[in-house]
Amino acid sequence: MPVVRPGVFQPARPSAHSRRRRVLALLALAPMLAMPAAHAAIAGGKPIRILVGAPAGGTTDTLARTIAQEMSQTLDQPVVVENRPGAGGNIAADMVAKSPADGTTLLMSFTSHTINATLYKKLPFDPIADFTPITLVANVPSVLVATPRLPANNIPELIRLAKAQPGKLNFGIGSVGSSVHLAGDMFKMMTGTYIVNIPYKGTTPAITDLLAGQVDLMFASTLNVAQHVKAGKLKVLGVTSPAPLPQFPGAQPIGATVKGFESSAWFGLFGPANLPPEITQTLYQAARQGLEQPAVRKRLETDGAQPSGMAPDAFANFVKQDVKRWATVVRYSGAQPE
Repeated sequence: MPVVRPGVFQPARPSAHSRRRRVLALLALAPMLAMPAAHAAIAGGKPIRILVGAPAGGTTDTLARTIAQEMSQTLDQPVVVENRPGAGGNIAADMVAKSPADGTTLLMSFTSHTINATLYKKLPFDPIADFTPITLVANVPSVLVATPRLPANNIPELIRLAKAQPGKLNFGIGSVGSSVHLAGDMFKMMTGTYIVNIPYKGTTPAITDLLAGQVDLMFASTLNVAQHVKAGKLKVLGVTSPAPLPQFPGAQPIGATVKGFESSAWFGLFGPANLPPEITQTLYQAARQGLEQPAVRKRLETDGAQPSGMAPDAFANFVKQDVKRWATVVRYSGAQPE
């Protein structure tokens, strides 16, 4: 029996069960304590630049500006977007690859990042070794849209028209070597049709000419054409996803007619190689929190984008596998950079 001295408070000795619960609670809390706070300033609060290798107005630019605004609020420091178009995104990527690994220069890249690994015989950077993957921001299915005057309203009608008039129809190509470019080549190869490619320096000028009737067809992301379809300025012939998209009622998956056809674009955030883990985690948490905002998710999903927020390690593995996947498609299509 313990000796109790008069007038002296003796706290009750915790039971073994109570001590065990306390230890378990601390263990559960440990990872949260070790994780860097998402609001921790990067490089002392200096402005963060997100470079985009595409013109303003395209899907990559739209997603970059959306995530930049959210990250700026979370980190409480400026996050600005700079457009550095050209060479299929390689100009912006090269600038980021050669930037200091302090978290102030990032890259919002897209599917071309992994396509270019095979498309270009020589690059000034390594798409894997020279970057630190931060997060996969979103996946965006594509749609095959046409000018309203085209005498075809679905994929079977388009195939019949293209085979009856080989070389008369044309595809607007927003960027040579992009996923939407290769979607068009895949479509032609799988259907045995001959449709001429008309390349443009960016998605926006290609859509502008499509709206003006200067080109007939275009594979484009849902983010870029949803508003024009809703306004009746473009019509959807089919979607590249395996299932119909609710924002394009009546449009069937191309794969329902062309067996095995499927394509989508991804968009992700990168830093230079050797980005410190704590900075990588801080940027990832800020981006993820932005993507989890209900208003952001609703806006992206309404336009057909599928928000991701994939963790850095998983995104790094995804990038490696995507390089291998597109290598086969690029070699088969014979696509060449501009």
